[in-house]
Amino acid sequence: DYVVVKMIPDNRLPPRHLHSVRTGKTFAVIKWESPYDSPDQDMLYAVAVKDLVRKTDKIYKVKSRNSTVEYTIKKLEPGGKYHVIVQLGNMSKESSMKINTVPLSAPDALKIITENDHILLFWKSLALKESNFNESRGYEIHMFDSLMNITAYLGNTTENFFKVSNLKIGHNYSFSVQARCLYGGQMCGEPATLLYDELGTGKDSSATKSGQATDVAAIVVPVLFLLLVTLGIGFVVLYMRHRRLQNSFTAFANSHYSSRLGSAIFSSGDDLGDEDDEAPMITGFSDDVPMVIA
Repeated sequence: DYVVVKMIPDNRLPPRHLHSVRTGKTFAVIKWESPYDSPDQDMLYAVAVKDLVRKTDKIYKVKSRNSTVEYTIKKLEPGGKYHVIVQLGNMSKESSMKINTVPLSAPDALKIITENDHILLFWKSLALKESNFNESRGYEIHMFDSLMNITAYLGNTTENFFKVSNLKIGHNYSFSVQARCLYGGQMCGEPATLLYDELGTGKDSSATKSGQATDVAAIVVPVLFLLLVTLGIGFVVLYMRHRRLQNSFTAFANSHYSSRLGSAIFSSGDDLGDEDDEAPMITGFSDDVPMVIA
């Protein structure tokens, strides 16, 4: 035997299983379940969003008959901290959670240029990849001295470079650049970090690597140039020898040319080494030349 029991819905219960599905820079997707299964009518929820940094509140109304409800909270700020409360519209018991939005990205292409008595930090504008960043907000720069184990705030700027002076030789420094923190340093961007003087030589490590690459190039380039010059000279010598041999053969052929026969006459080589090598070759007599007999 069995009996079917239907529970009376209690609208004073809180929403169940409130959690965050996805969080971005300016939005957050939250999800929860109704206080009881299979609601038979639309349920009105109140979603309160408290900004823990700005100390402001916003309330949104959500109506749904589904057992599972998904809602997107918009117009949040990057790097913000929020307290979210969900309850039925009759102010029943509540469910709550905290959300931290994704901060702004770190600036790209941070590099160091070493001058005589100072260094310059350079980076790309964050507005190139962050639509939520305004250059008027600016950047703030921090420095960490690993030898002294001290972190110092160097200042802020609205430019894309920053001058740093009074560095000590032999110290290792780490510089970080990020979007300037707002409201008491609670809403900051991700920092871009770069090591300086990690070898204790007073030079930027990246500059050392580029210097090594430059030294290699200074050796390889002259060697390649000499090889090209040598190959060029070799081609010129071969060409000149070819031309000289061609000219010598032409002159030799012209000197043995017979106008009567219309061709050049060369020795067969059988008489080479004979004693009469220097005797002139008799090729015949011409009809128009008189013969004189003594």
